[in-house]
Amino acid sequence: MLPLFGDDHKRKRKIDLGGSKSATSHAAILERAKAERFKREVLRRREESALKIQSWWRGTLEARSVKRHMRQLFLQDMTSLTGLRCLVLIGQDDDLLQQWSAAVSVDDHLLFGGLGSQDKAHWLTLLCRVSVLVIKSVAKTPSSPAAVTQLRVLCKLLDPSYGARVLGLSDFDLPRVLTRHVMQHGLYQNVRSSIEAIAIDSKDDPAIPYLVRLAYLPFSNVPPLTELFTQYMHALTIHILTIPLLPFRMPLPSLSQFSAKLPLAYLQALSSCTTDIVMQTSTSAQINIIANLLHFTPPRYAILPLPSLTAYIQLLRALLSVLPVHAFDPPLPDSTAPAWEEDSDDEHVAGDTTVAHSTQSLPVLDARTRKRLRTLPSGPHLNTLLKLTRQHPQLLPDMVALLMALRIVWPTAKDEVLGTLLLYGGGGLVREIYRDQVRPRRLAAMKTLPLLRCCYADPSLQDWWPPLLLLADLYTHTLRTMGDDEFFSNSRTLLTLNELVPFSRTLFNITFALYWREEQLQDTRVPGLNLRWVNVRERLTKCLQAIHARDSRRPFMPPNHWHVGTQIDMGSFIDAAVHEEQQTDEVSGPPVTSKGRRAYFSRLSPHREILCNIPFAIPFETRVHIFRQSIQIDMAKRGINHFSRINRVEVSIRRGHIAQDGYDKLSGEDLRTPIAITFIDQFGEPEAGIDGGGVFKEFFTSLCKEVFDTDRGLWLETKKNEIYPNPHSYASEAYSLSWYRFIGRILGKALYEGILVDVAFAGFFLAKWLDKQSFLDDLASLDPDLYQGLVFLKNYTGNVEDLSLNFTVATEEFGVTKAVDLIPNGSNVAVTRENRLQYICLVSHYRLTTQIKLQSEAFFEGLSEMIEPKWLRMFNQQELQILLGGVNSPIDLEDLRQHTQYGGLYGDQDPTIQAFWKVMESFDQEHRRAFLRFGFKQLNPNFAIRDAGDDQHRLPTASTCVNLLKLPRYTNERVLREKLLQAISSGAGFDLS
Repeated sequence: MLPLFGDDHKRKRKIDLGGSKSATSHAAILERAKAERFKREVLRRREESALKIQSWWRGTLEARSVKRHMRQLFLQDMTSLTGLRCLVLIGQDDDLLQQWSAAVSVDDHLLFGGLGSQDKAHWLTLLCRVSVLVIKSVAKTPSSPAAVTQLRVLCKLLDPSYGARVLGLSDFDLPRVLTRHVMQHGLYQNVRSSIEAIAIDSKDDPAIPYLVRLAYLPFSNVPPLTELFTQYMHALTIHILTIPLLPFRMPLPSLSQFSAKLPLAYLQALSSCTTDIVMQTSTSAQINIIANLLHFTPPRYAILPLPSLTAYIQLLRALLSVLPVHAFDPPLPDSTAPAWEEDSDDEHVAGDTTVAHSTQSLPVLDARTRKRLRTLPSGPHLNTLLKLTRQHPQLLPDMVALLMALRIVWPTAKDEVLGTLLLYGGGGLVREIYRDQVRPRRLAAMKTLPLLRCCYADPSLQDWWPPLLLLADLYTHTLRTMGDDEFFSNSRTLLTLNELVPFSRTLFNITFALYWREEQLQDTRVPGLNLRWVNVRERLTKCLQAIHARDSRRPFMPPNHWHVGTQIDMGSFIDAAVHEEQQTDEVSGPPVTSKGRRAYFSRLSPHREILCNIPFAIPFETRVHIFRQSIQIDMAKRGINHFSRINRVEVSIRRGHIAQDGYDKLSGEDLRTPIAITFIDQFGEPEAGIDGGGVFKEFFTSLCKEVFDTDRGLWLETKKNEIYPNPHSYASEAYSLSWYRFIGRILGKALYEGILVDVAFAGFFLAKWLDKQSFLDDLASLDPDLYQGLVFLKNYTGNVEDLSLNFTVATEEFGVTKAVDLIPNGSNVAVTRENRLQYICLVSHYRLTTQIKLQSEAFFEGLSEMIEPKWLRMFNQQELQILLGGVNSPIDLEDLRQHTQYGGLYGDQDPTIQAFWKVMESFDQEHRRAFLRFGFKQLNPNFAIRDAGDDQHRLPTASTCVNLLKLPRYTNERVLREKLLQAISSGAGFDLS
């Protein structure tokens, strides 16, 4: 059927009249409609995109046509105003820019002539635009011949006198306008790129002199200390002075020009943008700024105005304060420095760790940069800066802040820096810093516990921390190379004793607060310093320990100066310390190495950290109580019961071989457990008796006499009869070291069970037990002649090099003397005025520590098996000696009598007892100590006397395990005295403890 109206191109609509439901759902219809709309949208976008492409292509063709036309116009007359307009409109066409530069370089009038015409304004604007294009073109290929021509043109345009001379004008504003424009459009960024693109050692590259001129010419076109001048100085610092090895890239004439033209006299312009400089530069760039400033600035120190010097020191301090520790000298993975040279450094403070920086995050420095940076901590450089502070006292606070920042970021330069400061001007810097910057602050007079809130909350104290910390470092350092005689002689390098009292108390208050409120520290840092509060605590602790050590040997502080006093409740402190000991799961000592001990001590609680680092804050009697309680807790953890025979170690010992048998049979045993001794007599038969503790004490006393006998070769004596390990090489052999380890365990057994040992150790050896280093003041007891020689060297006023000393120390073994290097290649390093303090430290360290290192470590390994190092660190050397051997003070007989109990027929009024006390009163202190060695109140059980019959010929005897004296009923006082002295002299068991 034909359509009636001719619309056969349309599909006929199908209508279903059957009433059946459609199979297509409503959702499907919507989806189909949505898909059709999407197709239409895609088609529309394709059409629009096609139109845009066509439009862009037509525009591109038109632009190319216009550029070809302008290029033709430019080539027809390069130096005309039209040619210049065409060059600007064409844009970054390096070929045309090079042609234009070559054309105008032929005749200066072609370059500047238009500026004298009526179109001057147009010429000025176009030259500004072209100059930016030219410097960008140079940055692409700075070493090309064309680039040199372009640079020559730029230098002519920026030179304030060149164009004026060509045109014969007295006032020529092109250089000022042009400088401002190119500076706004990246002049220094492109100069930097150009210089860095040229090889460092290519000083003969013809482009370098022009690039150097472009670096300083902008300052010829701006008045000093204006806003623009400050912007230029800022740009110079972050773009030019950050170029690595900048001075080494310049030929000598250019270097001289740049050094002379550098506006160092106006460095105060940087004061307002120091923070921006620090924020906008990387670590490597900051190091380069420091290195380049150290090349150009020191020769002009003497003529720099005070504002410039101040800004210079402040800029150096700001840069140093943000650098990572060891940025100047990344430690090698296998490097090993002496313990006294480390910064966590020196003596290790329990629980503290230095700020750690991964070596991967540290920049790699060129050898020439390292050499230049060495200028900063060098003695001559620091002395020059210190002289400036004498001329301008107002520089001292900034100088102190700079020195502290240097001290933090460059730990290995510590000795050089601190040594220079101590020697400068005869040594008065310590007092100057204290009197001018530390003492006047109100924090110095505050009480202990409120201090920590001030540390955090008061921003006005930000400038107080650098002088305080530097003073503490200086004091710690100077005490290393100072004997007691010099210390008490009011040396200029120290504070007076009257000043030292409040200063040490200030340190004590701050340090105690930092330990007491440790949970508030976390990882917070000191404002203005790249230092955490835990590191502040560490530094102050070292200084406190050094001052307290002097006071321990020769007291000069007022009573209770070192005690925390009523600030804390001592009973609660003891309970907390004991509770913390109960909570710990560790039942064995830490590693013997220093790193292992540091990790071990870092887990201590605040109470334990106080006891381990500043134990003198707590009274000695309190610490002894905590020590004994800690041992009781340890015994309970291990299930040790001295009244039970279970797990008791039974050992047979031959009378004539006590040391050897003890070594052979006890080396593999746990000496904490009870040990029962059976003596074997000369006939090989066991001696009668049951060891209730007295036999073991007799064995122990005899064992100690043998193993500490200096004739055995393991120990030597000082002039004061104090023993220390033999430094001879045979004493460091494996067999000898096993003996040291055994002796350490034996001595640990004595401390563990409260047995007194009649032996005195040298203070420098006891210091090893506490993980402390020994220095010059300890050398006097070991080698008085060497000590006097080093003191002479320290105070020598002549030319030190005339003494012909080098960094070696002589040792003698088996009649052969050899020289040992104290530093690498030490035999070729002369001792000078600048490094003599380092030499003194190294010699002292070698004699007091290095020579007996293996022996001391073996001994301490054995001691640590028995006694936790954290328990030992609750005491100093003198207190340890008391723990080992008792108080070497007059025996208080009244105290003994008051705490004595009587048994059998005896009572206090018995004639024999009366005679006994008269005899005891007639004894001198040596005989009294031979009878009893410790304070009688601590005897447990109390001292007791029981009658032992009426045989007048029988000697008194003792049951030392129960502190019981068995005294016959002597009827004559003279007989009683003779028998008592005979019993004491025969060693028949009167060592009560």
